[in-house]
Amino acid sequence: MKIKVKSIVKSFSGMQRGMLVLCRLLFLPFCVLIVSCVSFSGIPKEPKKKKPQNLFSPSPIIANRGIKTALALERFFMAQVPDANVLKVRRLSRLYVFESSLEGINSDIAFAQMCLETGFLRFGGLVTEDMNNFCGLGAINAVQRGNRFNTEQEGVRAHIQHLKAYGSAEALRMPLIDPRYKWVNPKGKAPTVYDLSGTWASDPDYGKKLADILKRMSAF
Repeated sequence: MKIKVKSIVKSFSGMQRGMLVLCRLLFLPFCVLIVSCVSFSGIPKEPKKKKPQNLFSPSPIIANRGIKTALALERFFMAQVPDANVLKVRRLSRLYVFESSLEGINSDIAFAQMCLETGFLRFGGLVTEDMNNFCGLGAINAVQRGNRFNTEQEGVRAHIQHLKAYGSAEALRMPLIDPRYKWVNPKGKAPTVYDLSGTWASDPDYGKKLADILKRMSAF
């Protein structure tokens, strides 16, 4: 009887070991899978890095090529003066980019100078809006209020030509419109915006004011 009991116990023990091995074989893969899922889900994902904005600083060199599109110039202007005439700003933005490209002049600087000279098209000085004079050409006093141009394009072209006289010794590529071009000598005497202080304007901070506008423009 004792032998039978021992045999039964041994058989039962063997069955237990077999069941344990079977359980391990069956459940181990699931355990590994569960642990893996928990591990991976528990690790916080690295946040996607935001791509830096495509920001570029305009060059202070007058004879360089501008880097801002007409749309960027328009957006910059409207951010400064939200109640401005957007259609007029759009036309001028396109004209400045186009006319500057014809003469090889930095459109960013020319547009910035227009903003400075006209008070962002608010005018208010000797020059009035109907004169299409965007850079104060010929504005001296109440008698000589400045040159008048028939269209916006003529006014922009005259501005570009006058700016070229200061920033480049290269001859004009387009027919002369600027009535004061001949008075700038020597040609190319102010190659950067900073050199316009004391030449284009008597204000010693004139170049810094232009540079500040260019800096603000770089965000667009």
